[in-house]
Amino acid sequence: MSAPILLARDGAVATLTLNRPAALNTLDGAMMDALVAHTTALAADPQLRCVVIKGAGKHFMAGGDLNTFAESLPHPPAERQAYFTQLVDRMHAAIENLQRMPAPVIASVHGAVAGFGLSLLCACDLAIADETAYFTSAYRNIGLTPDGGCTYALPRLVGIRKAMEIVLLGERFDAHEALRLGLVNRIVPAAELDAATAAIVQVLVTGPARALANGKRLVNRSLGETLSTQLRAEAASFGECAASGDFVEGIDAFLGKRPPRFGRG
Repeated sequence: MSAPILLARDGAVATLTLNRPAALNTLDGAMMDALVAHTTALAADPQLRCVVIKGAGKHFMAGGDLNTFAESLPHPPAERQAYFTQLVDRMHAAIENLQRMPAPVIASVHGAVAGFGLSLLCACDLAIADETAYFTSAYRNIGLTPDGGCTYALPRLVGIRKAMEIVLLGERFDAHEALRLGLVNRIVPAAELDAATAAIVQVLVTGPARALANGKRLVNRSLGETLSTQLRAEAASFGECAASGDFVEGIDAFLGKRPPRFGRG
């Protein structure tokens, strides 16, 4: 049986491929466990410079596997409540791993980006979609509320009013609307998704690793901090980066009118 998530490494770049294409890459227990395990390992890898998350087949992810959800229906409500609370709590470790790891994470999406698929996209640092991508929260359609940090990330990305619309109405929207809302950074033709993703990866892995990691951390923490606290964090990060070899290389390259060759730490 194929692994529910495929991990491929190319030097400092890791690619996680959601690998249940016949089931539209819906999330079941095995995929959830694999996602937690892989993100935990990657978050602890000091050599990692970039992570790409994508889906096999025609879709990124169409949410949770409702066939597995249906298996819980014969159980009493209290048992279902305890089971799903624990299940979602366990899965949320993957979302925290994605935010906390220093390496930037790119969602490369096509087809359905629904339910937990939308949450997973929101948990990534950058997102690129092809023109086939469509998006929906979908939870309301089966009487559930979002998980995967969707209610945390979505208002920060699109604003409270639009987040309410996405969650409460559950309407489907296309890649161009996702771009307008700020859910994705770029849209490309379907045939160009892999190449466009690789181009972003190249920019990240050849960049100054410490500066990019610190930049990710500063942006992620900013909305929970006061201005004064954030300013102090910026000053500390600026000083740390200025002490790095990449800062020396960046200045030397600028003055020498040549492209920088980062990688000096």
